[in-house]
Parts: sequence; C-alpha cells; structure tokens
Amino acid sequence: MKIKIRKEKPFNYEERLVLFAADCIAFIKTLDRDEVGIYYSDQILRSSGSSALHYGEAQGANTSKDFIHKVSGTIKELKETRVSLKILEKAQYGATDLRAYLIGEIGELVSIGNSMILNKKKK
Repeated sequence: MKIKIRKEKPFNYEERLVLFAADCIAFIKTLDRDEVGIYYSDQILRSSGSSALHYGEAQGANTSKDFIHKVSGTIKELKETRVSLKILEKAQYGATDLRAYLIGEIGELVSIGNSMILNKKKK
C-alpha cells in the first residue's frame, strides 16, 4: 500500500487537525492486525481523532478560560498520539515515512496550539 505524504498544509488549524486524524487512519492501515497492531491502532485512532474534536469544542467556548482548557485537551491528545508513534518507531513497526511525517506534524500542531493559548492569555 503506497501512502501519499502531504506536502501542502492548510492554514486553518481545524482543517489541519482533521487531515492529521485522516493521515493517522492511513498509517493505522499499514499496521499488522496482530496484538500490537490492534492495540496501537485503537490508541492512535482515539487520540488523533480526539485532538480534532477537542478543538471543535474550543471553537464554541464561552470564555477564554474554557477555550484554553479545550485547546490544552487538543495538545494533550496530540502528545498522546506522538508517544504511541514513538513507541512504534522504536519497535520499527508500521510505515516508516508516514510515521515520521506524523511525528513532525504533531510538533507543528502542538506549537500552533501553544501559541493560541499564549495569545489568549495575553488578552
């Protein structure tokens, strides 16, 4: 299965989180259906999707404090996904190129989320 790695990234954070979750699904499809593959597939599927869902909730936040809390949830889920991917990296498990891309994308998405929190705190 040939996976196409995205070169252009949307400016919109929500869209980028949605594409990230979709890319995680593509990665999951490269994993074997053994005990390890099933466990990490479920873990990555939940945490990557939750990162986008948390941001969706943040957009409807009524207060700055609530917005910060929900974007923090987005960051937490992204970091959880990163740890799962790093474990698979150490085990040399799954599509190497896509896994490396996802780990890099998480770094960028976490930085963007942290910037949003800092900007909201300044107001």
